[in-house]
Amino acid sequence: MSSITIQAQTNPIISNWLQNTTQMGMYYMKGNSTAISNNILANVQKVQFSNSSVYISTNGIPAYPTGPFQDGNPSVAQSQNGIFKFPLIPQKNTGAPSATNGGNIGIFINGVALFNYGDAVSWNNAEGRLRGGPLQGMGDRIWNRDAVVAERIGFDCAKGHPAMGNYHHHQNPSTFKLDRKNIYDVCNLYDADGLYAINPAAHSPLLGFAYDGFPIYGAYAFKNTDGTGDIVRMKSSFQLRAITERTHYADGKDVIDGPPVNATYPLGYFREDYEFISHPNESDYVDEYNGRFCKTPEYPNGTYAYFCTVDENWNSAYPYAVGPNFYGIRNTQKVQSISEPTTVYTSATDINDQYSLAMNVFPNPTYDLLIIQAGQLITESLPIILTDMKGIIVHESTLKQGSSIAYADISMIYSGTYILTIGKGKSSFTQSIHIIH
Repeated sequence: MSSITIQAQTNPIISNWLQNTTQMGMYYMKGNSTAISNNILANVQKVQFSNSSVYISTNGIPAYPTGPFQDGNPSVAQSQNGIFKFPLIPQKNTGAPSATNGGNIGIFINGVALFNYGDAVSWNNAEGRLRGGPLQGMGDRIWNRDAVVAERIGFDCAKGHPAMGNYHHHQNPSTFKLDRKNIYDVCNLYDADGLYAINPAAHSPLLGFAYDGFPIYGAYAFKNTDGTGDIVRMKSSFQLRAITERTHYADGKDVIDGPPVNATYPLGYFREDYEFISHPNESDYVDEYNGRFCKTPEYPNGTYAYFCTVDENWNSAYPYAVGPNFYGIRNTQKVQSISEPTTVYTSATDINDQYSLAMNVFPNPTYDLLIIQAGQLITESLPIILTDMKGIIVHESTLKQGSSIAYADISMIYSGTYILTIGKGKSSFTQSIHIIH
């Protein structure tokens, strides 16, 4: 077996993408809770690798439904038809800091883009208003708006939205409704779906890779960097400044004034409202890049890793995923074609046999609809089978790869006790279901 083949089997930046060639994405029209197929292949279509690079072919469309975007955004999620070239072995940046900027700064394992905190909008002091980005014109670029705070009404249930068709997340790609404190009601009408559900009892899954090639995880990890200790929430080391006026930066630099802190522009509305506080002796705090060097399930020998930080209510916490600078050398780029010999990667194992399933099935008893909510990232589509006590199948459906919720219509099934099975092999989940009409 060649060394490059062994590398593919062990390097998560090759082996951990959600590959799909059949499943289509979906979207919601505003006011209609029935998702519509957009006829665009979801997740990642192909993974190729060479001795130095990994190439990810994706449309940038998730398996979970996108939309609606209730701020009047006229854009919808459109195919990006992209090939993204990642470094096979990421390198720490030892030179001048490399800032995250507008547009893609990473790719989630379902091929969807990650943006940084911003939306290209900043305060224009001379005009006394916000300008730039979707607002047109040009701001001072001194007090830069935080999209996670300012554009919340424009996010869908999975906390994403498009920019000229490029659907992306600025933050942890889990649904608003499953946060401990729900701060946006968009999921009341539309499915509480997303890439995964936060599970505080387990190390968070590998969610994607930043443009420097280092991995991005969810919010929970081993307390100790050597892979030991309890599972704890990774905490941001940025905190809101104690200011009432926006006249200086956290380092004391006198800058062009921004608007005063008020109900319209509360603390946290601008990126410069935060200051970094180091926690050198507390391993559950991440660093100024929003990560740390540690051992993870995918990297037992250790790696630098970013974390999608959230607060105690699981609401997204600045700087959200990566930033404001990259830890490593930014090498990833979108390419039109591949100009070197590569090998196409195909998973050689059944992923479903590699993890236990955490599912929340409700209501039970039920009479018309059964809801299956995954408590983890679903890396392969899972069959959903409902059988009667004689073993006869009365319902079949699927929990799709890269989504976190599924429904079973049982309105036409007789009253009685049934057995629900989700998954296959060693990773099946079973539960008794009571149907009452």
